[in-house]
Formats: sequence, structure tokens, C-alpha cells
Amino acid sequence: MSSIYFLGIGGTAMASVAVALSHSGHAVSGSDTQLYPPMSNYLDTHNIRYFSGFSEENIQKASADLVVAGNAISRGNIELEYALNNRMELISMPDLVRRELIAQNTSLVVTGTHGKTTTTSLLAWLLQHGGLKPGFLVGGIPENFPVACRASGRSENGFFVSEGDEYDTAFFDKRSKFLLYRPDVVIINNIEFDHADIFNSLDDIKRSFRLLVNLIPGNGLLLVNGDAPDALAVASRAFCRVERFGLNGNSEWSARNISLENSLTGFDLYYKGNLQGTCHVPLFGSHNIMNTIAAVAAAIHSGISFDSIAAGLPLFKRPKRRMEITDDSANRITLIEDFAHHPTAVKATLEAIADLYPKRRIIACFEPRSNTTTRNIFQNELAACFDPASIVIMGMVHRPERYRPEERLDTERLKNELENKGKTVFLAGENPSIYPQDIIGFITTRLQPEDVVVLLSNGSFSNLKQGLFDSLKK
Repeated sequence: MSSIYFLGIGGTAMASVAVALSHSGHAVSGSDTQLYPPMSNYLDTHNIRYFSGFSEENIQKASADLVVAGNAISRGNIELEYALNNRMELISMPDLVRRELIAQNTSLVVTGTHGKTTTTSLLAWLLQHGGLKPGFLVGGIPENFPVACRASGRSENGFFVSEGDEYDTAFFDKRSKFLLYRPDVVIINNIEFDHADIFNSLDDIKRSFRLLVNLIPGNGLLLVNGDAPDALAVASRAFCRVERFGLNGNSEWSARNISLENSLTGFDLYYKGNLQGTCHVPLFGSHNIMNTIAAVAAAIHSGISFDSIAAGLPLFKRPKRRMEITDDSANRITLIEDFAHHPTAVKATLEAIADLYPKRRIIACFEPRSNTTTRNIFQNELAACFDPASIVIMGMVHRPERYRPEERLDTERLKNELENKGKTVFLAGENPSIYPQDIIGFITTRLQPEDVVVLLSNGSFSNLKQGLFDSLKK
């Protein structure tokens, strides 16, 4: 076994792979700058040694055989420069996953702008429940498993499920990560413009997805969202079998007779017009029905019986920060945390919450943090995605200095547009020294029993969730 050093170990995928390889017998260590829960806790729980901050001494102490460069690491990083100057073997995280974890297993890759983490977690769980002991890499923390990444439990003919991110691989490899995962089965859930820091247009993103489709072998399978025109266009030149999934009768896999009761979404699953049976899953909203259909179709293709799937679905637990629901019974408040940051995801999440709590007021807290939503690319779309909320709180734009003023998201304009729709809007961060206490103060003075507070961010939101809990306790 080798000694592996993870440069940028605090990233969700990097930390998860580090733990998996440690469990496989490798000596693992690493470093990063900003390590915060849940990933810092995750590394500590699994006894992974890591350094806070970068220095030559860190990487010297590790005496590593292999250095894994996270995609957030760039030239000029003092540890990366040391590794290059000393001719240390350098590898990207996706390439390491392909070599050490996917290997010769059947590779199932879950892709799309939205829904990857939930779909990957659900597919891995259905294979696990069906007895296949799959390996997996999830870009979050799946609650059905104690780890977010692990090797396959079978010595041969096993399965490995990857969350296929379209983001770039490393400073020396600008391909999308999913191109490294040697796919046999691919799910494309949806394709929209995102990651404005590395893609110039939707066509750029579609080009990466076309390359992925071109890697699927002839005896493989492509499952594609039949309700998403851009995804269907990408799938049109596949050399493998293509099956669509959707909410309309035109797709091979479809859901009908959808209902919501007892904290479960129910629907009848059809394949090529034939009823397979009824599914009940603790996920909500049309986007999560699509996630479920895709995962079920991939599980059936992997040899899992529908009876096993139907029994396993109600036992699924949502990944952390994917509509993670916490009830404060003392104050009769429900707090929901979700990773949604793209306007389509924000809209879908809020609509699902409105369906789940039809008679309750929604307070939506949104942090413009991603490289796309901090710009004004989705200025108009953001104004249209908060309709289910009565109160909207806009967090501080993350690192606005990266863009010229005319390129940034205009939160004042967004506030005016939402107020014109009759909503109460609060722009946080006017005094950065008291952020996010200003949000906490605003919310707590307006909270009413039965309110649903929703936190929407792809970051920590400056630990807003814990701050709200602490305030409610007082």
C-alpha cells in the first residue's frame, strides 16, 4: 500500500476519497486552508491526519508516494510547487478514483446540473439493499451509509456508483471530472448553464456531456431525462442503448398517479407502458420524482428486482443538506437546509416545500455564493424563483471583488422586483461585521408559529443554521 497526500483535502469529494483509501489500507494525509463542518468533523471521525494551511514542511513530513491535487489547487500554491520541484508523482482526484476504486467494476455515473447527490445516494442505497455491496462516491454525506465514498465489497464483477461532476478535474487537466470515470451506465438528469468560472456557454457544457456519452460502450446504457431537450440533444448520438425517464407518457420509464401522504411521495412506475409497481420514497417535489425514476431504472438494469427496490425506497435517508428537515417543537418552527443555489434548483426546492407544507408560511434565506449566481447571469431568473416564499432574505454576495460592478448580481434590483410581487425582503450584510447576526435578528423578530425557514446555499452560509438554533433556544 502507498502513502497518499491530498492537497486540498477539505473538499467534499477529496475528503471522501481520502477516507475510502485509508480504509483500503493506504496511509493518507493532506492539507487545506478553510476546513469547516461537516468535512472537518468527517476527517476527524475517520482519523485522517491533516494540516490547516499550506507549507513545505507539511508535505515533507508526509513522505508521500503520490500527491493528489484537488481542482481548487493552482500554480503558486507552496506545497504544489514543492511537489513539482521535487518530481513527486502528481495525480488528479478523478483519475485516482478510476484507478483505485472503479478499476474493473461496472461503473454507474450520475450526472446533470441538478440532483446528482440525491440520485447517487439513492442508487447506491438500492444496490446495497439489493445485496450488491456497491462501491460509491457521493458529493455529500449520504445518511444511509457511514461514509461518502468506499470501495466495492466484491473482489470481482462489482459495481461502483459515482457522482459525475461536470466541473474541471485539476489545474493540469481541464476536462470535466466525469470523463475520468470510465462509464458503463450513465444517468443525465438535466443540463443547464452553470459554473460560469470554467464554462463560457451552455454549448460548452453540452460539449463535455457529448464527450461523456461518446465514452459509453456499445453494451452500456444511457438513461436520459425525457423532459429536458438539451439532455436529449446530447444523447442523440450515443452508440449505446438509450432510455428516457420522465413525468410524461412518452418516456420508456415514467411515473403516474403521483400522491403525497405520510411524509412519502407515492407513484406508479411504468416501463414501456407496463406497470412495474408502486413506489413510495421520502423525497418531495417533481425534481425528486425524476431523481427516483432514474435511480430505480439504473438499479433494475443492474439486476435488482422491483420488489427489493419497492422495499428499499421507504428506507432511504436524504443526504445531509438536501432538504434536511429539523423541527423545533418548542417554538413550532421547521428549519430546512438545502444545497440549492442555481435558480432552477431554488425554484424546485421551494415549490416542493410549499407542497409539503401547504398551509404554512415560508421564509427563504438565499446566499448568492456560486461562481454563477454571484454574477448577474441569472438576474432575471432569480427574481422568478421565490414565488412560494412570503419573506426572502438575501445573504451577502460571496467575494464580489472578483467581478466588475456591472457583472455582479444586483441584489438591490432583485429586492425591488421581489417587493413588487408583495414579498418582504431583507438584504443582509450592510454591516459585514455583524453578518449573519443581522439575518438572525431579522428572522427572530418576525417568526410566527408554524413558519418554515429555508436556508439555500452551496456553502456554510457563515454557520447561519447553528446561529438560528442558538437564538431560538434563548
